[in-house]
Amino acid sequence: MPNDAPAQETDGLTVGRTATLVGVSVKTLHHWDGIGLVRPSGRTWSGYRLYSGDDVARIHRVLVYRELGFPLAEIGRLLDDPDVDARDHLRRQRSELVARISRLETMVGAVDRMLEASRTGMRLTPEQQVEIFGDDWQPGWVDEAEERWGDTAQWAQYAERAAERTPADWQRIADTTHDLERDFAAAKRAGVVPGSAEATALAERHRAVLSGYFDCTHAMQACIGRMFVDDPGYVSHYDGLAPGLTSWLRDVIFANARAHGVDPETATWE
Repeated sequence: MPNDAPAQETDGLTVGRTATLVGVSVKTLHHWDGIGLVRPSGRTWSGYRLYSGDDVARIHRVLVYRELGFPLAEIGRLLDDPDVDARDHLRRQRSELVARISRLETMVGAVDRMLEASRTGMRLTPEQQVEIFGDDWQPGWVDEAEERWGDTAQWAQYAERAAERTPADWQRIADTTHDLERDFAAAKRAGVVPGSAEATALAERHRAVLSGYFDCTHAMQACIGRMFVDDPGYVSHYDGLAPGLTSWLRDVIFANARAHGVDPETATWE
């Protein structure tokens, strides 16, 4: 028999129109009719199902119970039990739905925070970033870095590690970086020569700091050393700590790379 056909009567909805109205399939309504859960109150002269307003209201109650996780057999018992106070039960349903909405909203908030963490790789507010990294820190640098390196394996590694770090973790990293930069400046002023044991130790400390973000090889560090002297922002930062520090740091990194069999001038990002 067809699922829907023009009705000769005007006091009911055909199964197709009812399915569209309540948002379920015709097959579902046929199944509910078959198990006695929602039987249409009327038929056309040719035998097609017709659903009354009360039938549609029952379907909506079934949908609410189903959303709450009740099995169909239990839903039928609740709807047909004369001892069940329908209004009281609907009030309990509403209370459970409100509680579920609250839980889902909490989950959505958690997912949004996780998405933000995975996007930036850093679970710090802009205010926290400035507090930890210093007044000259610009939170927008994180977005610029992602735009520049976001499609690399190293950025993915950074984002995964960074998303797990707490503000205390970032504070320790910032303190370690500041101590290293202070020692860079002191060594430059003291005339430490690139390639010397003291300079090599500083280069390895620098590589260790970088490796906290991603696994940094000597070739990668050499690429970063070249970038330092080509980027006005880095030149301003390092030369602000000690005149000529940027070029000196590059030379220290280059000397350490050569000691490990890497030509810093031709090194490529791995």
